[in-house]
Amino acid sequence: MTDLTELGKKAKAACRILAGADTETKNEALRQMAASLRAHTAEILAANGRDVKAAREKGTGESLLDRLSLTEDRISVIAADMERVATLPDPVGEVMDRFTRPNGLAIEQVRVPMGVIAIIYESRPNVTADAAALCIKTANAVILKGGSDAIFSNIAIADALRAGLEQAGLPADAVQLLADTDRAAATALMRLRGYVDLLIPRGGAALIKNTVENATVPVIETGTGNCHIYIDKDADIDMGVNIIVNAKAQRPGVCNAAETLLVHEKIAADFLPRAAEALQKAGVELRGCEITRQYIACTPCTEMDFATEFLDYILAIRVVSDIDTALAHISQYSTLHSEAIVTENNETAEYFLRHIDAAAVYVNASTRFTDGGEFGFGAEIGISTQKLHARGPMGLRELTSYQYRIRGTGQIR
Repeated sequence: MTDLTELGKKAKAACRILAGADTETKNEALRQMAASLRAHTAEILAANGRDVKAAREKGTGESLLDRLSLTEDRISVIAADMERVATLPDPVGEVMDRFTRPNGLAIEQVRVPMGVIAIIYESRPNVTADAAALCIKTANAVILKGGSDAIFSNIAIADALRAGLEQAGLPADAVQLLADTDRAAATALMRLRGYVDLLIPRGGAALIKNTVENATVPVIETGTGNCHIYIDKDADIDMGVNIIVNAKAQRPGVCNAAETLLVHEKIAADFLPRAAEALQKAGVELRGCEITRQYIACTPCTEMDFATEFLDYILAIRVVSDIDTALAHISQYSTLHSEAIVTENNETAEYFLRHIDAAAVYVNASTRFTDGGEFGFGAEIGISTQKLHARGPMGLRELTSYQYRIRGTGQIR
């Protein structure tokens, strides 16, 4: 197994160099990393082809294959996102608060890097580049541990990023990829105390559960997304249809895709047939409660369906008697990721916003917007579903801590 202590030592050494880099140096590194991605597109695509072929031979579903697959256009977008991060304000060094005590001590609260960030993730090779970009911008070193299904893609991307860092005069070891696909290696990374300052798992429920149960370093949980769209009795039907089709079918294999549709009984007769036609045209399999099946032809829905993050072209549907029933359903099954209401009633919308416990709550918009890029963060390191330190899409500020800096004139206590 890879000597993780050695990776940790290299990451700590890189942190010390990054701490001395000014904003322009970090931005130039991001531009060089993006250029290196473009220059190595052929190698990255060849490596990705090996991963996709292996996944297809294992019987991986199309929506998950889509998450794994890279194209020339997708690599170009990844590089452009990295360049966009270079244009964002640098949070490191930002003075969050400043005050003077009666004894004359001048105290500042200043943003500083976390240090070494470890990221364990699955299936999505774009995370390799997104995570590296955000970490370099915030002067954090990063140790990446991708899934075995994307190993060749991740190695090729990481090699390109490291080459870009060196071109910019920063240490390549600021970005390190743990290429060992053994699960024991992931567990060891979770326990690399003294070297890893923060661990962010990004993947399915099993990965999150395993990380929380086994990690001995600080963890931010990024969530599985059992997301709901509630169509209120006062909803605009055309808007509701557009939103649920987008939230479910635009890219079903991601955590901000909708998994359950809740419909107020007073609008069900008008809404469900139109929504079903649009969803089925988009290739979505519908699983409905008993009342739902009075309005549309679909598969019976089970209790397990309501609790499942399908990550596929499958949607559970339930007709509810009122907004409180919808809220109770969401409270029971939500993973605290993203929830949405479609309504023209402002009072109902505000009631929904106040009573939903989730990282992102929408009124009249698709849950697919829960994304660092869509929020203007340039990219994201993950979407936190917990409440401590960071919540929702995590961008640059969420990758910083803070430090108190105190200036005196000889005061003693």
